[in-house]
Amino acid sequence: MKRSILKCCCRFSLRFLIFCVFILSFVYVCKVGLDSRRCDVTDVDPEYVKRAKSFAKKVLESECRPAFAKSAMGRMFKKRYNANLAAFTSKEDLGKSLHKYEPPFGFHSYVEQLEAILQIMPEVDLPKGLSSKSCKRCVVIGSGGILRGLDLGKIVDEFDITIRLNNAPVTGHTWDVGNKTTIRMTYPEGAPVSEEEYNNSSLFVTVLYKNADFLWLQSVLKNETLSVWNRLFFWKSVVERLPLTFKQLRILNPLIVKETALDILEYPQPGTKWIGWEKNIPTIGVTAIILATHLCDEVSFAGFGYDLNQPDITLHYFDNLCMNAMSRQPMHDIMKERELIKRLVKEGVVTDLSGGIHCEFCNKHLADT
Repeated sequence: MKRSILKCCCRFSLRFLIFCVFILSFVYVCKVGLDSRRCDVTDVDPEYVKRAKSFAKKVLESECRPAFAKSAMGRMFKKRYNANLAAFTSKEDLGKSLHKYEPPFGFHSYVEQLEAILQIMPEVDLPKGLSSKSCKRCVVIGSGGILRGLDLGKIVDEFDITIRLNNAPVTGHTWDVGNKTTIRMTYPEGAPVSEEEYNNSSLFVTVLYKNADFLWLQSVLKNETLSVWNRLFFWKSVVERLPLTFKQLRILNPLIVKETALDILEYPQPGTKWIGWEKNIPTIGVTAIILATHLCDEVSFAGFGYDLNQPDITLHYFDNLCMNAMSRQPMHDIMKERELIKRLVKEGVVTDLSGGIHCEFCNKHLADT
């Protein structure tokens, strides 16, 4: 009897502690939202637009190099990059390597839940038409304000695989970002609300960060409603339904997140931290670039360029929030990620089509040759 009472007290205390943490996080997020300034949208230099389009076209016109991205990553990072990692989670992958870490770096403590989820999801790879292609080019479309006015839409639509992030919209912005979506990569809070951002041929790739994310995915698959209690563990409201079939759903292999954060970026190993965050969680953007090196032979990106040294430029192509809003987030080391991506571009591993990280077409001579 005493043991059961003690057990109930412990459960109540744990739930109360979690609830308090959530309330504090909610207050923080609200404060950030209220404090975020709006910046004026500036006109883009027509010459810059011309060079960016010319550069992107030349990337597509060049001969595709099979296995280039994986080979280049292997040379650059040696044992810190595993060219054989699967992009998406499957039942066959639920081995010891996934048991070491908790989400988002592994599925320790969640294997049974995951097995039940994967029973409902029949596909674990790219669609056959893409997976059989001998040489694939990926483009990862970021949310950066640098995309606004670049008129790259028609060009990025010509890539074999277009990866979009979170709720970054296509509708109303096709001139700059295109309308093709092969993969929409997000976590529950980032899933688009508008059904216009979903189509019947794209993949929805979920990144699972916490227990509530598993519960959300289960509720979506089973057409159930999340309890009020479980909704408390999201920092913003989440969609209840996805206008997609089971065949379109994938779960990102958490070892991709682990490889991005702990191996390539060399962030500290995850551990208990009672106050604040370790800043060892990579953004969806840099994770998507590493994912692309596993999916495609050549990798490009556009719309990247978060620069905390320029607080008064627009953050996104679809709103007028200022860059300074990113300086308040506690989870990601934005500047370290920027340096990694810049190094990848300079080493020729990936290509920056919009020039927000490292502009290869800003030199007039290079742009005209």
